Amino acid sequence: MALIGSSSLWGFRLVIGVLLGFVVIASLLDSADGSLKRKFHTHNHNKTREPESSFAFQALHFIWQPKMLGYTHVWPAMKFGWKIVVGTVIGFFGSAFGSVGGVGGGGIFVPMLTLIIGFDAKSSTAISKCMIMGGAGATVYFNLRQRHPTLDLPIIDYDLALLFQPMLVLGISIGVAFNVIFADWMVTVLLIILFLGTSTRAFLKGLETWKKETMLRKEAARRLEPNGSSTEEADYTPLPGAPATAPPEEPIKKVSIVENVCWKETGILFGVWVAILALEIGKNYVTTCSVAYWALNLLQIPVAFGASGFQAVNLYKGRRVIASKGDEGTDWKVRQLVLYCAFGILAGMVGGLLGLGGGFILGPLFLELGIPPQVASATATFAMTFSSSMSVVEYYLLKRFPVPYAAYFTAVALVAALVGQHIVRKLIIILRRASLIIFILAFMIFVSAISLGGVGIKDMVEDIEEKAYMGFENICTYKD
Repeated sequence: MALIGSSSLWGFRLVIGVLLGFVVIASLLDSADGSLKRKFHTHNHNKTREPESSFAFQALHFIWQPKMLGYTHVWPAMKFGWKIVVGTVIGFFGSAFGSVGGVGGGGIFVPMLTLIIGFDAKSSTAISKCMIMGGAGATVYFNLRQRHPTLDLPIIDYDLALLFQPMLVLGISIGVAFNVIFADWMVTVLLIILFLGTSTRAFLKGLETWKKETMLRKEAARRLEPNGSSTEEADYTPLPGAPATAPPEEPIKKVSIVENVCWKETGILFGVWVAILALEIGKNYVTTCSVAYWALNLLQIPVAFGASGFQAVNLYKGRRVIASKGDEGTDWKVRQLVLYCAFGILAGMVGGLLGLGGGFILGPLFLELGIPPQVASATATFAMTFSSSMSVVEYYLLKRFPVPYAAYFTAVALVAALVGQHIVRKLIIILRRASLIIFILAFMIFVSAISLGGVGIKDMVEDIEEKAYMGFENICTYKD
């Protein structure tokens, strides 16, 4: 108990110190930057409407009016005040918990940036991606020195990442385009349905893991109590996803970063990232919806499918295995591999569309595959580093966020992720409960569903009351 108390007190002091540091930085940025406020206006709405007799035509007219592109970007002035302070605190804890759960924290960032700081929804999505990138990068750096909880392997499963990450990056490109096209109410409906389902499933998985951990601890205790006289708690044989059982005073096994990186797989992933990023940059130098524009979009497909397909074939033929699953990671069927690649694209689309990390889909999916919680979180975050940085570059080229705000909140997320990883990993060792990661994952997804869903419903009601255009945007004529 003394160890837990001292660790918690140390962690609390560290969090308070870091938060105060960011408040000071925010005040300095305020004095240096002055103010930054930009509003972009698009076409004025045409108020005249002619009555239509067909209900179907009216419905089509509601969701698609090519000349009605009424979105307005709002970038508030960056000045020190209660909004910056509250936003820093929320962003800090969102990144700390999100990095541990492997979900990034975008479900917390977007409402904070919209409701408290004052950005419009799409600008909030772009800045959220910057924060996710900062938190994911810091988490990957932390994990590069960690090892698998029960096997002599890196905690990041590079073979699993190579199967999913190319599909994730391809999905991000699609999701960013959908972010322009889809109306906010459509995104809200999708978000609520998806997140409530995944959070419920993750919570049930956490309960299942908790019960198994409890049973193993009781069995280990009984083995050390043949006469029923011992009351001392015993170590237990860990689940595949449980933390190591070494006593707290023994250091966790660490190796150098060079030893913990699978360079071949990482090189392939980086190559995919560079290739798709180059295609995305090329799209900015051609006319939207031209032949060259669609050709650059379509060229991303063979790049992503080539890398993931190569890994899928190796897994199917047994040349590669998902080592973090142990012996279970050697038997793969074609339909499984196709389904998992499809989930990778879906995760990327959700990430690009909502401004969230693909970990909201990949994290629960990895757990369903039987991946240990620590490995699932680390691998999902590793994949998110590529996907989120891709989105950041794309949003930057589209000039979708103010750089000073993005830089500040990215720094907040980066430091928070390091603090969160350090504290929670210590708690897992002390409590010997790897299921803590799963509960954090479920909590973050559920809170994101409530916060983002609530904001979306509020905006939808306001749009209905103001009789605003609530249909699709035309990507060929859309301008920021």
